[in-house]
Amino acid sequence: MVKQNRKGIAGRIFIYILLVILALIMLVPFAWMLSSSLKLNKDVFTFPMKWIPQSPRWQNYIDIWKKIPLGIFIFNTSKLSAIVTFLQLITSSFAAYAFAKLQFKGRNALFLGYIATIAVPWQTYMVPQFIMMSKMGLNNTHLAIICLQAFSAFGVFLMRQFYLGVPDELCEAARIDGLNEYGIWAKIMLPLSKPALSTLTIFTFVNTWNDFLGPQIYLTKIELKTIQIGLRMFIMQYSSEYGLIMAASVVALIPVLIIFLSLQKYFVQGVASVGIKG
Repeated sequence: MVKQNRKGIAGRIFIYILLVILALIMLVPFAWMLSSSLKLNKDVFTFPMKWIPQSPRWQNYIDIWKKIPLGIFIFNTSKLSAIVTFLQLITSSFAAYAFAKLQFKGRNALFLGYIATIAVPWQTYMVPQFIMMSKMGLNNTHLAIICLQAFSAFGVFLMRQFYLGVPDELCEAARIDGLNEYGIWAKIMLPLSKPALSTLTIFTFVNTWNDFLGPQIYLTKIELKTIQIGLRMFIMQYSSEYGLIMAASVVALIPVLIIFLSLQKYFVQGVASVGIKG
């Protein structure tokens, strides 16, 4: 028994050490980006590399706001990410409640058909979407991005899996007390689904913030462009200004990092809970 306990402890220690090493390896590119953002261009690729610059060049973080309209790009991206995330939380949780707790004809077939769209690459229907948005007069507007991303099959699947773990007796008791389906969704399901909602918030916000191809297709005016398009413009104009490029990349990463850190306590719980029932 003692030997088995020792083997178990040794195994856990080995796994923890391995996980720490893998985590450090994954953090190396981000550490290099942060270090390079505080260097002169000639010092970025020096060997051996100096992780901590002797004279940090904080001016890089001032210059990037003067080279391109970075503030406008960040505002546009923040607006789109916030609106799309909010709409996906509402639409996904509402549809997931119907698929998980309501009985209607063709429910499973409709759900499977909707979820099957996840397997279809966006590039296959990108052109029809563009033609549709053009005929609706939504090209060169943020509304085109919002309309296309306000609904998510993945979000519906994620929320439905969580709702399947909520006892049906709660819904039945609420119906007996006089609550309609809208009230059950708003007063019972949403408060119980904070882990799943937090997980969906992270996925949706990060995907919208990092989206490049969508804004590249639909947005051509400078005042409408997002941060990813702005970074691309910056790289094309200042391809040799590596310190400035890294500084702009760090600034673009900060909002995503804030969202993840603020919701991380729910993230693991949400990912684990959605797989309890199938």
